[in-house]
Amino acid sequence: MGSNMYIDLYHVSLYVCVCAVGLTGTKYGCGGGGCGACTVMVSRYDPVEESIHHCAVTACLQPICSLYGAAVVTVEGIGSTRTKLHPVQERIAMAHGSQCGFCTPGMVMSMYTLLRNKPKPSMEDIREALAGNLCRCTGYRPIIDGFKTFCNKEQCCQNGEQRVKCCLENGFTHNLDDNISEELFRVEDFIPLDPTQDLIFPPELIVSVEYGGQLCFQSERVKWISPALLTDLIQLKAQYTDFPMLVGNATLGAFQSNLKAHSAISFLVTFILSLSLSLSLSLSPLSAGVREVCLNEEFFTGFGKTALRPDEILLAIDIPHSKPWEFISAFRQAQRREFAFSIVNAGMKVVFRDESAVVESLDLYYGGVGPSLVKARNTCKELSGRLWDESLLAEGIRLLKEEISLSPAAPGGRVEYRKSLILSFFFKFYMQMLLELRQRVRNFQFNCISIFFKGVAVTDVPPENLSALTQYRSELPQGHHTFQVNDQSSTDPVGRPRMHQAAFQQATGEAQYYDDIPAVKGELFLSMVTSTRAHAKITSIDASAALAMPGVVTFITAEHVPGQNRRLWFGNIEELFIKTELKIKISHSESLDCAHAALRNAAIRFSPLLLFIHQSFFEPKRKLERGNVEEGFEQSDHILEGELYMGGQEHFYMETQGLIAVPGEEAGEMELYVATQHAEVVGLTLGVDSNKITCHVKRLGGGFGGKVMKIASLSAITATAAYRTGRAVRCVLERGDDMLITSGRHPFLGKYKVGYMDDGTILAADITYYSNGGCTLDESSFIMEKALLHMDNGYKIPHLRGRGFVCRTFLPSYTAFRGFGGPQGLTMIESVLHEVAAKCGLPAHQVREMNMYQSEDSYTHHKQLFSPKDMLRCWSECLEKSDYEQRLLAVQQFNSTNRWRKRGMSIVPMKFGIGFSKGFYNQVGCALVNIYKDGSVLVSHGGTEMGQGINTKAIQVSSICLILILTPVSDSLCVFTSVESLIIIYIYKNRTVNMCLHALLHYSKPCKPVFFLYQVVEAYCQKVSLSATGFFMGPHTGVDWKRSEGTAYYYFTFGACCSEVEIDCLTGDHKNIRTDIVMDVGRSLNPALDIGQVEGGFVQGLGLYTIEELQFSPDGALRTRGPSDYKIPALIDIPRTLNTHLLTNAHNPHAIYSSKGIGEPTVFFGCTIFFAIKEAIAAARRERGLSESFNLSSPATAEKIRLACEDTCTTAAFSVKPEPCKPWAIDI
Repeated sequence: MGSNMYIDLYHVSLYVCVCAVGLTGTKYGCGGGGCGACTVMVSRYDPVEESIHHCAVTACLQPICSLYGAAVVTVEGIGSTRTKLHPVQERIAMAHGSQCGFCTPGMVMSMYTLLRNKPKPSMEDIREALAGNLCRCTGYRPIIDGFKTFCNKEQCCQNGEQRVKCCLENGFTHNLDDNISEELFRVEDFIPLDPTQDLIFPPELIVSVEYGGQLCFQSERVKWISPALLTDLIQLKAQYTDFPMLVGNATLGAFQSNLKAHSAISFLVTFILSLSLSLSLSLSPLSAGVREVCLNEEFFTGFGKTALRPDEILLAIDIPHSKPWEFISAFRQAQRREFAFSIVNAGMKVVFRDESAVVESLDLYYGGVGPSLVKARNTCKELSGRLWDESLLAEGIRLLKEEISLSPAAPGGRVEYRKSLILSFFFKFYMQMLLELRQRVRNFQFNCISIFFKGVAVTDVPPENLSALTQYRSELPQGHHTFQVNDQSSTDPVGRPRMHQAAFQQATGEAQYYDDIPAVKGELFLSMVTSTRAHAKITSIDASAALAMPGVVTFITAEHVPGQNRRLWFGNIEELFIKTELKIKISHSESLDCAHAALRNAAIRFSPLLLFIHQSFFEPKRKLERGNVEEGFEQSDHILEGELYMGGQEHFYMETQGLIAVPGEEAGEMELYVATQHAEVVGLTLGVDSNKITCHVKRLGGGFGGKVMKIASLSAITATAAYRTGRAVRCVLERGDDMLITSGRHPFLGKYKVGYMDDGTILAADITYYSNGGCTLDESSFIMEKALLHMDNGYKIPHLRGRGFVCRTFLPSYTAFRGFGGPQGLTMIESVLHEVAAKCGLPAHQVREMNMYQSEDSYTHHKQLFSPKDMLRCWSECLEKSDYEQRLLAVQQFNSTNRWRKRGMSIVPMKFGIGFSKGFYNQVGCALVNIYKDGSVLVSHGGTEMGQGINTKAIQVSSICLILILTPVSDSLCVFTSVESLIIIYIYKNRTVNMCLHALLHYSKPCKPVFFLYQVVEAYCQKVSLSATGFFMGPHTGVDWKRSEGTAYYYFTFGACCSEVEIDCLTGDHKNIRTDIVMDVGRSLNPALDIGQVEGGFVQGLGLYTIEELQFSPDGALRTRGPSDYKIPALIDIPRTLNTHLLTNAHNPHAIYSSKGIGEPTVFFGCTIFFAIKEAIAAARRERGLSESFNLSSPATAEKIRLACEDTCTTAAFSVKPEPCKPWAIDI
């Protein structure tokens, strides 16, 4: 079944075409090929090999015209819930690898393509196939658990541990108690893979490949020509000299495209320069002959420019044979080890005189240190003819430092780091060649420190220096998870690892998100005009050029708002459309592309305002104090002062923010189809009552707090546009705009003064917190309060004082993020403990343990009673399960024998408050239970499904409350969702609901669906209401900030985490080796979902503390606005071993079935990676005789790690004083 459609070639991507035919399973995550959400399979027939080639491509970047003769398969084409699931779809769902589900179709298609090419893949094959797919929810481990079941068992386990059973059997050989399980899913239940059932390549496309003529596609604005012969291409190049050649029809064509679009950060280009290639180029016309060009640094004439003429075509590449004494090597360092542009890369070649260690010639090429590729000509000249020894190394470092310089304003920033990498790469190359020489001549003399060859000494490589040559190997995460099996009936669904309720629909692309809703007739697209200044006044707005563009309907400003152009939040006013100062106006067009083009033509002039630095804080300022801090300082043996900076974090939910606003048929009515955790403001903005606004929320493609406050303003703006035009308006933020407008986690600065004893006991601590709130208050004050309330973590410090200040700045307002200030507050006190341990010369875990709460009845610093028993159990079990003591000795042994690689370990406890310290925030609202005559049940509640599995848990609880067996029949239990809170499932306690249930169900044993249906019909005939409502007002919490006391939280969730890392002291790269988590979740309602939340939160924290770095220009503009600049953890960033254990025999009388909230706390566990890195750096500094006290801010990026491991290279990088100039980026 098919249909004809017209696509303007201006929209040349495959994604646009896929959406145009209604295939919404392919998701739009970034528009730049950086997330993999839009992955599809493209198949082509090769007439030479007479075979079909399958490849996974990102639809957002694939030109549609390049697919002539190809077959495209989307996630809908391989299986569905209405027909039959493909094994890939089934396994990712049943292995709990789909949470919010937005990335799932892309994951499925990457794995499906791999299986089409290789039905029995290895683990390495899976790693490579998924390298370009990002997930923000799961932490990747469950995705791998599902996909590795396609491997042969002998190919699967690659984590280096000797076990009797393969991890495919979903178990390991540890001795487990009878009530402890590790089985989250059953491999035996999976559908076997049968390649004979896969889709066949369309035979008509095989026939079409035989067509050998030139193809031409043309629309009003674009012309696409696909020549079949070289002569055709040369003629076209002569005719259209300014037209780009987008893709070659062969390897040479792709190579030419890479060369012409070369970048100074291209690792490929830097490497091939060292190969001394020569290129054969055709001249136009063809009769003019062939020109040969040497591929060297002169070939690249500037940024994005080469010596290729517009009409030239690359015909051939000549790769010369290497010589016997010629060696080539390449190096790169990026923000993330894979799927990231290089910060600096290098290609190096040395030729030695025959059978000697004397340099005949040397080539050193660097990328990322200038607008084009750089060759260190003078250094190469000066080192030629010299002996390859330590004097050459020292001279090379000196010469490179002088020859290659970087201005502080150099694009990309990180100037000192890039300088140090230039020298570090040369050192690595020196050591590598030294080892090569030693191996070449080892046949002549083996037992000397120096080896002589032709009268020339070759220095031996000290064993501890060999670590400079090893490279990190990317590995898939492996691990174990254990949970307690409750003593319950086999028909009781609560406490069992049930699959996410919508996992199958998410894996097949059937799950609908807001942007999947078909377009309404006459629908408009909205785009926002954002400010180009951090602080300025608007002097004029001229939209005439934008309005004159075809398809542009209107341009809306503050004057068009029918109601209030502002929102009031605890006394703070935030404007929706800026009238005089700063930023937002919007345009509406008949297509999304027109809307974006209109923005570029909207002329807004600004009058700059002075930027000044002063102390400007939002109110209220908060303070908590226990004991007498000054008295504690007097009693202490030592006083330590310091500070820690924590950078912000972007939510990077896979689904960007947006909504569809549809005007109602009657005056004032408005329907919103929106991805939100919170909806308000629209009624005030439109000047109508809230009861005229209807919000539809099916699910969110990730939220993490970012879709609470920001979407409210976005909804009001979009609704205003719909009201103004009388037409439906769709707003879908581009990834860059989403990051710019919505901001993220608050950056924090903590300054502390601590008094401690010789044995590490802390008597007093005074900590001051400063957060960057941005230009409006948003939820900054609540987040600061959360940080202060968590400043003690699990430690009993007799005298403790904390003060919190929310700084007002000119940046976009920061907002809620998973953890809600908890990670910042907890990390500051952990830094205090870490530094005290270093000063005392004691192991950090000992100092932490001696300062923990111990008494059964303990009081927090805000005088809330709690028991630390389960926290101490988590701590001791984590020490045991991680084998901490033995592994710590192994780390010390490793560090003693490796000079350039160091390891570190860290273990921390956690006490995390659940709920809000403001009592009214804990109310969930109403829940509605309807039982229908056919026996199906509808549960409506006030929660929002965004991947955490709230609907799944609601179904489990509702099933046991209704005494139903969770069978396929009861899958009709569905949940209409509308703000995140697992507390909603308290509805079962509501008296009205219980009255309804008791009237219906007077049998104490579980009943079969047929009998349940009989009961329902009988109740209906007896006129018993089959509907009930419930309301849960939440716990009574609150804090008296003047008296520093109050029950801030309903209860606490506890845990402990241990992590081990390894760093490369020469580049700052690091590898996460192992993480062990023991988590108290009470009695888990669903272990699979809870473990998924634990691991997903940890991996998000891993990004927060290591690689996720936001960069701002000196003018306040955000520079990191997409996946090419901002890196969240990818598959290879996850610890090689990730073990998660749910604490046994844990109870919680304050929540349903003794469960606990788990979605927020574990982000903090990412700090174990941070402190382990700090331990590794300290080991490196200790070996060099440097102070073990040093500043390391979060995130601990490769740059910060490298510069903290001070050595000759970093000293040389800082020795040249830069000229005063405006830096490329500043710290915020």
